[in-house]
Amino acid sequence: MKNIFYYETKIGKIGISEENNYITDLFFGIQELSCEKYTVKETKIIKDANKQLSEYLNGDRKKFDLPLHPSGSEFSKQVWSELCKIPYGETRTYLELANTINRPKSYRAVGLANSKNPISIFIPCHRIIGSNGSLRGYLGGIKTKDYLLKLESENK
Repeated sequence: MKNIFYYETKIGKIGISEENNYITDLFFGIQELSCEKYTVKETKIIKDANKQLSEYLNGDRKKFDLPLHPSGSEFSKQVWSELCKIPYGETRTYLELANTINRPKSYRAVGLANSKNPISIFIPCHRIIGSNGSLRGYLGGIKTKDYLLKLESENK
């Protein structure tokens, strides 16, 4: 059973969930979640994650120090691991990320893995942009992605 708690932030309502003291999900807005899988409860690790998120959104934190446990395929986990290595205030393209994992023809699969990232922001998928510099889809919306990238650029 996962615990989830919601917070009002500078980018709107955010839900953070954990299981066994690992952050497992970040949701934008209120989600319709199965009460068989989630309990609304603010745990210590969720509270810490919210504190770090607030510091980040205030421009005071550049790196998260949280135990993360995203669910996904081995390929997706490899992509997410590489996302965490992109420095604060920098971006990469889908193709650059595919090259980093030695799968240059898999840029579309990288994009799909990026879109399935269950722990947005903490795993910084917002740092991935199109080859022409355009902002591509983001679960929190393009406006939120743009906000996060500008925040990082201004606080580098």
